[in-house]
Amino acid sequence: MKNFYILILLMVVSFSGFAQNSEIKKADRFFAQRAYMDATDAYENVNNKEQGVLQNLGDSYFYTNQMQNASEVYKNLFLKYGDEVAPEYKFRYAHASMAIGNYKEADKYFSEFNGKEYDFEKFRRELDSTVSHVFTSNQVMNNAASADFGISFYGDDKVTFASTRNAERPLYPWNKKPTLDLYVATADEEGQLNDIVLFPGDINTDTHESSATFSKDGMTMYFDRTNAKRVKIDDDKVAHISLYRAKMVDGKWSNIEVLPFSSDLYSTEHPSLSADGKKLYFSSNMPGTNGSFDIYMVDINEDGTYGTPTNLGTGVNTAHREQFPFISEENILYFSSDGHQGFGNLDIYKSEGDFSETKNLGATINSGSDDFAYVVKEGADSGWFASNRRGTDNLYNFLREDYTPPVVEIEERETNTETGRQQLKDVGNIYFDFDKSTIKKESEVTLDKVVTIMKKYPSLKIEVGSHADARGSDKYNMALSERRAASTLDYLVNHGVEKDRLTSKGYGESMPLNDCTKPTGCSAAQYSKNRRSEFTIMN
Repeated sequence: MKNFYILILLMVVSFSGFAQNSEIKKADRFFAQRAYMDATDAYENVNNKEQGVLQNLGDSYFYTNQMQNASEVYKNLFLKYGDEVAPEYKFRYAHASMAIGNYKEADKYFSEFNGKEYDFEKFRRELDSTVSHVFTSNQVMNNAASADFGISFYGDDKVTFASTRNAERPLYPWNKKPTLDLYVATADEEGQLNDIVLFPGDINTDTHESSATFSKDGMTMYFDRTNAKRVKIDDDKVAHISLYRAKMVDGKWSNIEVLPFSSDLYSTEHPSLSADGKKLYFSSNMPGTNGSFDIYMVDINEDGTYGTPTNLGTGVNTAHREQFPFISEENILYFSSDGHQGFGNLDIYKSEGDFSETKNLGATINSGSDDFAYVVKEGADSGWFASNRRGTDNLYNFLREDYTPPVVEIEERETNTETGRQQLKDVGNIYFDFDKSTIKKESEVTLDKVVTIMKKYPSLKIEVGSHADARGSDKYNMALSERRAASTLDYLVNHGVEKDRLTSKGYGESMPLNDCTKPTGCSAAQYSKNRRSEFTIMN
């Protein structure tokens, strides 16, 4: 009888194991097909979630914008498997953490992934003082059933955009929504869209079409379309995206042809045509990128042929995603990226001139979710962008205003009559013993006043400048003053002042407050006046 029960137990265990393996295989098939909605359901039915299951489950939630669930799964993954987990999961976990407002966790994993310190609160404060515009935005259409994005200008008062609202199209396994079509709408003065109809002609098919851009005369359009052919990339079969051109002939869009630098082996997408029609900007993961998708530019020749696509370089492109470029009539490039530091997932950035520098557009337009596909009429300071901050891709119209960061006005400000510098009033200086950098007990009263002022004005920044007397060599005195500056800064930080609001600098013996510029000839009291730290207002 005992052996009978053991046999029954073994059969139950074997059946359970078989059922679990079957569920994992089913989930893996969904994941390989990028049917992430189905994959999440199947992986959740697995009882003993080992490393591979947790990785794919976290990714399935991440790619379907279920960031709370993704964050919880990734957290469990790292708790159980730690250093065994590949670095790219740190990157996605950090973005998922940003999306739900867990900035400390995001900083930790971004820092580990990038090999340098990330401090989101510091980044946000610095950005708030340097952004050039503030934005007010409103969702254009309350249509949770469809995804809408990829808007572009089409003539004087019309726009085109991509949408999954055509129920006659096949369902896309990734999100179980119909494939994308291009639509035309009329935009009113408030940026709302009316008279929405399918884009005319043969542009739309049963596969995805999106991201149209038009020449100034309205006779040429570029757009992207998903390839019908799937090619094997690693273990997956992938249908990439290609760029197409169409011409207006006899009032109809025709002569549709794929651009010569598109391919079945990689994607070219999100075209944006310059105002003069001579350059086309787009995103691609073609060979030669910095890692994932990069922004490229290609010349359009007068005979209608194309030059060689040029990567815009590391000022714009990172090892991660740069997509949805838009080149404005003032030749300012706007694009979205999850590789530059930002608010989480795709953020909207701008770059101009030689594209060597990139600037985040700030907290009034970017969120912890994907924010992308920004277009603007520079003169009107209005436009649209897309975001999935409310669960699915939606269009938002915006107005922007020029922004000049306010000067911090504080009562505790005065001009030092001896140096001419703006310092904290009542800042007095603090003083040091000969050849010492330790904070004296009597200096703590002054330092505590500095702490109080810094907490009263949270955007105030100061420089801790420290000095030495003339006794000792120039080199030694410079090092001594730097140690004094560092100890002063440490006191302030240890008493609650954020480190990024402080800078420390040693001036050696170069800025005496009296004529004691030689190592002999002054009294001890005269020399002591120069062994000081002082607090200069930096904004």
